[in-house]
Amino acid sequence: MNLAYILLMMPQGEGGEGGSGIMSFLPIILIVVVFWLFFIRPQSKKQREARNFRSNLKKGDRIITIGGIHGKIIEVTDNTVIVETEGQGKLKMEKSAIGSEYDPEKVARGK
Repeated sequence: MNLAYILLMMPQGEGGEGGSGIMSFLPIILIVVVFWLFFIRPQSKKQREARNFRSNLKKGDRIITIGGIHGKIIEVTDNTVIVETEGQGKLKMEKSAIGSEYDPEKVARGK
């Protein structure tokens, strides 16, 4: 059965009932609120934290890229950074490619 058929077959309230209109939308409103609380809000918080992290990068920070490359920042511009990798290799990359700050304890634990 489709949703439209189920809604059509539901008993309709009398014209004198004032709250039935709001009560019929209550489940939809609750679904939207729950969706916002558990999916949209945490994701936007994560994006905000990542944006703040990337905007506060400075020379000497040790980082891990999204691709898993470990390195140290040797130069920072508006949208790019130059990262020195092991063996004195230098990579120029977008700030958006930086995943996290290098934390030796997390790397040792494998997290």
